Amino acid sequence: MESLEVERDVILRALTPVVDGIAATFGPVCDVVLHDYRRPERSVVAVAGSVTGRTVGGAMSEIGMRILARGDDTDDELNYVTRTSAGRTVKSSTMVLRDSTGAVFGALCVNVDVTELERVQGLLAALAGAAGARAEAPVTTFGDDIDSVVDALLDDRLRRQDQTWAALDRPRRLALFRGLDERGVFAVRRAIEQVAARLGISRASAYSYLSQARTTHRSGAEDTAGKAGPDDHPEGAHP
Repeated sequence: MESLEVERDVILRALTPVVDGIAATFGPVCDVVLHDYRRPERSVVAVAGSVTGRTVGGAMSEIGMRILARGDDTDDELNYVTRTSAGRTVKSSTMVLRDSTGAVFGALCVNVDVTELERVQGLLAALAGAAGARAEAPVTTFGDDIDSVVDALLDDRLRRQDQTWAALDRPRRLALFRGLDERGVFAVRRAIEQVAARLGISRASAYSYLSQARTTHRSGAEDTAGKAGPDDHPEGAHP
């Protein structure tokens, strides 16, 4: 195990100069971030550029949480578009880092600010008479504080359900916890306490909802597959 940790450290050190090289190639509209997912609350180990405002020692974004939740089965996420909280449109690629066993332990992320290109594209389309409605890119929270990322994900889930926690019935409460779990929120240390405090419930209640959400989800998946029951899966494993 110690040898794997050394191997991962070597890979991260080898990629550090690559961060500067990619950012220098694309110029000021690009930033590149190197993440070590072994420490989600301070995953940023190298950064070049300022598109997403990241700094060394900062936390992973919700995209990193999602990848972490998928575990070693995750794939690279390439050429996707999001918006920052400031309204900038960013085209990104997240390439996962694996050790020699295939385990995911980090990621190299490239973010290009295409806001001005998008405006020019819209102008040209209007001049050509081809302007039309386009799908709005989702807002992604980039922040050096992991608490702000967790808060943003919780707010988004409640907004999607268009209700407060107090107004949710039990199935919707379980769905809320299941959605947060699938986004990787509970892979972050102390996230369960933060979510409990935001919702105004005890930590014990939050753990209970999370356990029930995972059990219900596993049972539903196994019923669909014609399997016996939830005991076939280790407690606490991500679905």
